[in-house]
Amino acid sequence: MERWDVVVVGGGPAGAAAALAVRRTGASVLVVDRADFPRDKVCGDGVAPEALDVLAGLGADPGELVAGYPPVPRLSLRSPGGAVVERDTHRPSYVVPREVLDARLLAAARAAGAHFRRHAVRTVTVDADGATVDGGLRAEVLIGADGAESVVRRALGLSSNRPDRLAVAIRGYAPALPAQGLTQVLVTTEQRWPAYAWSFPLGDGRANVGYGELVSGGATRAALVDGLHRLLPGVVPAALRAHRLPLSTGRPRLPDGRVLLAGDAASLVNPLTGEGIFYAVLSGALAGTAATAGAGAGARYRRLLRRRLAGHLRASRLASELSRWPPVMDAAVRAAGADQRVFDDVVALGLSDGRLTGRTVAAAARRLAGGRD
Repeated sequence: MERWDVVVVGGGPAGAAAALAVRRTGASVLVVDRADFPRDKVCGDGVAPEALDVLAGLGADPGELVAGYPPVPRLSLRSPGGAVVERDTHRPSYVVPREVLDARLLAAARAAGAHFRRHAVRTVTVDADGATVDGGLRAEVLIGADGAESVVRRALGLSSNRPDRLAVAIRGYAPALPAQGLTQVLVTTEQRWPAYAWSFPLGDGRANVGYGELVSGGATRAALVDGLHRLLPGVVPAALRAHRLPLSTGRPRLPDGRVLLAGDAASLVNPLTGEGIFYAVLSGALAGTAATAGAGAGARYRRLLRRRLAGHLRASRLASELSRWPPVMDAAVRAAGADQRVFDDVVALGLSDGRLTGRTVAAAARRLAGGRD
């Protein structure tokens, strides 16, 4: 039996961040993934600056992670009713293909002393002293960072998100929109609401484009393709691929013990925007830190997550429920168009760990009532 202090299942952002955090404690860590790297991963590719902050705190070099991809300083948002706001964000984001980003992150973890092996995990058994993977790998603590279809999550007996807490999206690459420049574009619609399309520029004339909606709306591939073409007319992406997004509104209660879940495996996907990279690296970092607690790792991880994200997750849940009423979204977008501070609040709520501030609620309420700031 091969023994490790920590085994991480999944080599994406959550898994790599977990491995980096484990190595900072001096413990041994093995990352296993069913794929070799680099490999493509269906995603919007947007990297918020707050995600880079977390990685910098783990010893990764943000400049190396985004090298070759320019900062994207602006964001344009169109509401279901047609209101549009376009402004500079408080700090620029980046758009880095996951084929590039994930390979760089895993390389950073390996440079820090993490080990990597290509291996498709099939079985996980858990006991009081640790976990066994496929009968041959023994871990004192196991971290499941293996995505929406997590094998580790299933081994814990945790069910998948229900359809109204699960989104599905398609993604491809296409020429950037005319005059898009370095602006992230989000377009929402009343048809099949809540749903939206995006176009995120890579800086080389191409953009990551896609469209997503809730599974409970009866989403099919044909409906997703139609939605993309309806909201981004003229865009002809190559090789559209689909992926599921387990939203944070459906996240399970994380268990005690020696098995932890991070990123999509823990249903940590922003319910407003579908953003998951920030949640992935943050939860991975916290899971890797908690792993030193051994049998108390689960309880410690919950405490760390609660301290860092509880207020934000409550706010994003409330905002996502309010946004099911399109006039609320219209009012919020108009308020963001009138006040840079409200715009910054909305961006932080949708892309990192922002809160639903009193300023934003009041401004949206005034717009909803037909008033002006």
